[in-house]
Amino acid sequence: MFELLIPLIPIIVVIFIIYIFFQFIPVGLWISAIAAGVKVGIFTLVGMRLRRVPPHKIVSALIKATKAGLDVSIDKLEAHFLAGGDVDRVVDSLIAAERAGLNLTFEKATAIDLAGRNVLEAVQMSVNPKVIKTPVVAAVAKNGIQVMATARVTVRANIERLIRIIFPRLS
Repeated sequence: MFELLIPLIPIIVVIFIIYIFFQFIPVGLWISAIAAGVKVGIFTLVGMRLRRVPPHKIVSALIKATKAGLDVSIDKLEAHFLAGGDVDRVVDSLIAAERAGLNLTFEKATAIDLAGRNVLEAVQMSVNPKVIKTPVVAAVAKNGIQVMATARVTVRANIERLIRIIFPRLS
């Protein structure tokens, strides 16, 4: 009985090694990155797994940035993720800022994101101002005339000023 299992042991070991290889190394993600024209090394993806960084988040953001014509490195994206930032939001804000003609660098966008502000919303508000309508304010004068007023305020974000307020050293 054991003589029949001995030839199967190397086959089982090889299948187990291949299974572990494909579980640990995201080959499908690597192939999709190459197909998108993004240069990502297979060992870089393994390093991300070892550092407990989800390679899918980083590589998909890198593909999005590369397709939009931005020059962002995978190391910077990974460092921003490890610092606790939202990589997708930063890349989306950089794409929106470039399309709007705003001067927003990767370092400034990550600084705003790490400060707890929504950098994408700031870029969008810089391009499309937000109109805030106040509730009705009522008052009565001495002679008994009632005055009711509302106000509409247009708010436009100034990214450079926001950066100067949050991080005086960056500007």
